[in-house]
Amino acid sequence: MEKFQIAAFLGVFLGAIRCLAYGISVSCMMAYEEGGAPAVFSSPECPQWVLAAESSRNSSRNCHFATFQGRREYQEDRITCNLDMKIPYKHKTLRAGKNGPEEATVGIAAVFDGHGGREASEMASEKLADYLVLHTMFNSYNQAVPRNGENNDVDTGCFTQTSSQGVPPVIDRSIYGILKEGLLRTIQDIDSEFSQEALEKGYTSGSTLTVLLLVEGRFLIANVGDSKAILCSRKIRSHNETVEALHTEELTRDHHPDREDEKARIEAAGGFVHVWGVPRVNGILAMSRAIGDVFLKRYGVIAVPDVTGWRPLTSEDIYLVVASDGLFETLTPQNVCDLLHNKASEVSSECLLSSSLADCIIRTAFKRGSTDNLSVILIPWKPPIKQMTGAAAAQQLQ
Repeated sequence: MEKFQIAAFLGVFLGAIRCLAYGISVSCMMAYEEGGAPAVFSSPECPQWVLAAESSRNSSRNCHFATFQGRREYQEDRITCNLDMKIPYKHKTLRAGKNGPEEATVGIAAVFDGHGGREASEMASEKLADYLVLHTMFNSYNQAVPRNGENNDVDTGCFTQTSSQGVPPVIDRSIYGILKEGLLRTIQDIDSEFSQEALEKGYTSGSTLTVLLLVEGRFLIANVGDSKAILCSRKIRSHNETVEALHTEELTRDHHPDREDEKARIEAAGGFVHVWGVPRVNGILAMSRAIGDVFLKRYGVIAVPDVTGWRPLTSEDIYLVVASDGLFETLTPQNVCDLLHNKASEVSSECLLSSSLADCIIRTAFKRGSTDNLSVILIPWKPPIKQMTGAAAAQQLQ
């Protein structure tokens, strides 16, 4: 028994040393386990975790965006865009004794369409990237801990357990799985934190959230509300002659209250859907999922996102687009891709006056009569030459 206690103590001690080596103290890890990202950023045990300044949250490098207040009295849209975030994480294949952290380059592009005030979209945009980094790091370091008396030989990153079989099992935790889990926890933390603040301060505001993650040519989309993500691609069809056709794909599905599954949840919670211009939850909210809207949560409004699987981009894909619904009051997703594909200035006089393609799309939607705030993020995709077909690679080299 004494030998076992000594071994257990040494395991915890060495695990604590490893945590410190990654910049995560044991007490900080405990704060994370108890309260997630908000607890870490507010805990005196985690002094190194500080929210990034606004100037570092958005980067225009390979990420083109534009926002415009439009005809609304206030600008409630917010964006987050940075395609070059560096996130330390533990390697996907972990065995005892192999603890080296790696670094992933992660792109993030998100649109938040606020309503009823800017408080929800403001908080969500300020904290999304930082919370994602934190959850990714902590989740990758704090691997599966034995439960229900199981004794697995697993290097948890901060603590090492012993195995009754004596064979160290492999934990396959790729950066893709870690990021997806981290994003889900990030959205949950943001909604919980804002909802608590809204109750304390009487906020009635809420926000959509459509976020795209991009890693090594693969992307994932999470969506809450009615902002959209679309993919613009070239499709080459060869018959007697080569014809390039434009393909537009909607990557998200709006959370509207009259959607059968959404309406069923609302009514099961005691709410109802009433059409006032458009279908609304209890005649008020024109979407069935949102960050915030705390006073409608009891009636079936949730902040749980729809999440796609990770998907590879191809040499035919040209743009990923994330935008608020104000853009789609007057433009269809096909219109947006047409503007991008046809070099914009050839099809829209507004684009001659624009500073960028993103600005061109905003101006075009506004000129056609959009009455809402307008926000769009464009991510041009230029795949590595080694991923292209021979013809496409030759064209890229020209």
